[in-house]
Amino acid sequence: MCGIVGAAAQHDIVPTLLEGLQRLEYRGYDSCGLAVQKDGGISRLRTTQRVADLRVQAEGLQAVTGICHTRWATHGAPATHNAHPMISRDQVALVHNGIIENHDELRAELRAAGYAFDSQTDTEVIAHLIHSLYAGDLFAAVRQAVRRLRGAYAIAVLHAGEPGVVVGARAGNPLVLGQGSDGFYIASDALALAGAAHQVAYLEEGDVVCITAGAFRLVDAADQPALRDWRPLEAYSGATELGPYRHYMQKEIFEQPRAVADTLGGIEHIDPALFGDSAGTLAGVRRVLILACGTSSYAGAVARHWIEALARIPVDVETASEYRTRDSVPDPETLVIGVSQSGETADTLSALRHARALGMTRQLAICNVAGSAMMREASLRFLTHAGVEIGVASTKAFTTQLVALFLLALVLAKQRGRLDAQAERDHLQALRHLPVALQAALATEPQIIAWAEAFTRKNNALFLGRGMHFPIAQEGALKLKEISYIHAEAYPAGELKHGPLALVTDEMPVVTVAPNDVLLDKLKSNLQEVRARGGELYVFTDAGTRIEASPGVHAIRLPEHYGLLSPIVHVVPLQLLAYHTAVARGTDVDKPRNLAKSVTVE
Repeated sequence: MCGIVGAAAQHDIVPTLLEGLQRLEYRGYDSCGLAVQKDGGISRLRTTQRVADLRVQAEGLQAVTGICHTRWATHGAPATHNAHPMISRDQVALVHNGIIENHDELRAELRAAGYAFDSQTDTEVIAHLIHSLYAGDLFAAVRQAVRRLRGAYAIAVLHAGEPGVVVGARAGNPLVLGQGSDGFYIASDALALAGAAHQVAYLEEGDVVCITAGAFRLVDAADQPALRDWRPLEAYSGATELGPYRHYMQKEIFEQPRAVADTLGGIEHIDPALFGDSAGTLAGVRRVLILACGTSSYAGAVARHWIEALARIPVDVETASEYRTRDSVPDPETLVIGVSQSGETADTLSALRHARALGMTRQLAICNVAGSAMMREASLRFLTHAGVEIGVASTKAFTTQLVALFLLALVLAKQRGRLDAQAERDHLQALRHLPVALQAALATEPQIIAWAEAFTRKNNALFLGRGMHFPIAQEGALKLKEISYIHAEAYPAGELKHGPLALVTDEMPVVTVAPNDVLLDKLKSNLQEVRARGGELYVFTDAGTRIEASPGVHAIRLPEHYGLLSPIVHVVPLQLLAYHTAVARGTDVDKPRNLAKSVTVE
């Protein structure tokens, strides 16, 4: 969600802060701000416009120490007085990601001590708390303050009386420490530091760090000096450049063949080592539990079909935000899989920790960020190689998650004697051919643009699929509503007559995923039910289905049916349909309203 960048260096850091903040725009935000130490005080700029507006305000401003922030509103409406940084009595400036659960209690205490509040945010409470505890040492005051906080936070803090010092702390929300040639940095995402820092260290739960231009001090949750592993900062080179594309989402849709190829990365054999399993953890698995949110949960729902069909292991897929709120029955022989693009999704992390507390310690993380909390905490891990995904609506992260989950299904099947050598070769060959199949799916873009023009005039849409393609229909509906703001629902096609058919009229486009699989004949019957009620069909099909365009039926045909991997191919046209509909409607494709890229609050 929100983005943080802080810097203490030997040169003017205002351009660095603003560049870092611009790199974090993809996370979603509704206001932004900057605070620097200058002339013995603190200078602050805030706006409810884009970072580009903040850049205009900051023209001519120079400083060697500062913090900045993009805010996604939780406590308090999107407004300038609620924008970060928050300032306490012109001395403490603070930016914050997360939610402080005991802010009401602390607010009452601070008001009684004479502090006035100018915002509705929980963040201002932290700024006043640190000011109240300050006795000449900001590092010490922050360490005292965070012990009073309940909830999730990543913070960066300045004090007017300590030039050249920035203090950061984290619990539940990510924060990285960066080292450059002439300064140190902190940020909520390593991407923000590309070009400024050459290496980063991921802070652990409860860490507090103090940076200056020439050094840093770090203590852990027990207030003891700590060391964290340094990692070279990946060169993001062209990751944030649009090139010939109009939006990042379009660029990322078209990067999927490469992302899938990179994720497969020369895999020659199906082996538990692909998931870091050197201790036989996967061999004794009796059940699988997949925990995820949003798009990632649909990847898990497809994987259920694969794992149960290939390995004959029962699979449950649970919405992470719901799992830990109910009284579930733990099974220590269950493999618990967390799926997340960022590896920092708060609900998924909390669900995994809850499962671990129940004794389910066999845990696998599948995500796209190597140093994320999920990857650090899980005993097994698989890093997808989608590359940086900037568009809020996930595309290439989803398809690479599916690739990882299919590989897992093959590993589990092989361990149980259900995958012979020939089948292994066949599946690997099909995986290697996926980039070519995805290119063919991308080639349908001109036809989809024509469909999108019709969708711009609609307010509702229905998506249908059967079997392992029903989650793909769900993903298609999610994409359409995320970025075009058209209300869309997905149903298993066989459920039409159990309620949704009442919605079907000539004003309700019905998008159907119709591959040439064993459910095709039943699906064709469902399509006839739609046509009989005057519904207009938009059908994504493939070779051999004999579904042709006709009055009220629009069909786009992919050149081949892709068997078990068909869901990975069929989701691409659905992504393109959502994208081009949103473009035609003039919405902010990469930053849809009210949404954030990395959902780090529960």
